[in-house]
Formats: sequence, structure tokens, C-alpha cells
Amino acid sequence: MANILIVCTANICRSPVAAALLSDRLRRQGLPDWRVRSAGTWAMEPRGASRYSIEVARREGLDLSRHRSTMIDERHLTDADLVLTMEVGHAEALRAEFPQQAHKVYMLAEMVGHTYNIADPYGGPLEEYERMYEGLAEVIDNGLDRIIELAKENANGRG
Repeated sequence: MANILIVCTANICRSPVAAALLSDRLRRQGLPDWRVRSAGTWAMEPRGASRYSIEVARREGLDLSRHRSTMIDERHLTDADLVLTMEVGHAEALRAEFPQQAHKVYMLAEMVGHTYNIADPYGGPLEEYERMYEGLAEVIDNGLDRIIELAKENANGRG
């Protein structure tokens, strides 16, 4: 079993959707015992997922109704075998703040050989959340083998 952490800013739009999506894809790959969590670099107080994130996820059969945002801390990174961020700034900040865990931190887009940010739809219209979902699904689906490979390598290294 591996533990994957997905990180965005407030942990209410992108990372909860990405975590639910990745959990679904891992389950479909026969890895239902893998744990996928999410956290934010600026999640100051526990909040539910954004209304439009809940809506676009629900359309795809994913339930975010129980999500509560969480501020990232050292324990999250220590427990994770792989940390996937939405933006280059998130990855850089985590590598700088937690240098012992830096080898586990990647941008989500790196799983498909790119280094672009996943746009934050916060405060935007439903269409921006739909684009976010489509972008996350594309990267997770096309990068799933790489995600599994990296998480397994690190899980085996700690076990």
C-alpha cells in the first residue's frame, strides 16, 4: 500500500477533486488499499470543498461532500510516499520547507512530462471548474502509470 498526497493552495477546489479522481483510478487499477489525501499550503481553517468542485465531481460519480480542508504540515509529507502539487510554487515551497522529503515532491503535470500549473478556478464560473476537472482527468489518466511507479518506489524504500 502506498500513500499519495495531493496539494493545492486552499484545499477546496483542485486537490480534493484530484484526490477523489486519483482514488477512483487506483481502485479501477486494482489498488483499492492505496490512500490518497489532500492538503493545502494556505488552508487556514477547515472548510468543505467548493460548491462547483462538488458539482463537477458528482457528475463523474465522485463524492466530495465529506471533504474538509487541511493545512499541510510535516506529518503529511513524512507519511506520504508521493506528493503531487498543482503549481510550481507549491512544489518549490514544500521542497524548501521540508528538504528531507523533497525527493517525493512533484508537480502533477510532471507525471505526463510537463511543468505547467493546473489553473485554480476559485471564484470563477462553473465552466472554469469543468476545465479544471478535464485537465486533472487528462493528467491523472495519462500519468497514472508514472504515479503508481513513483509511489511504489518510495513505499518500498520506507518499508
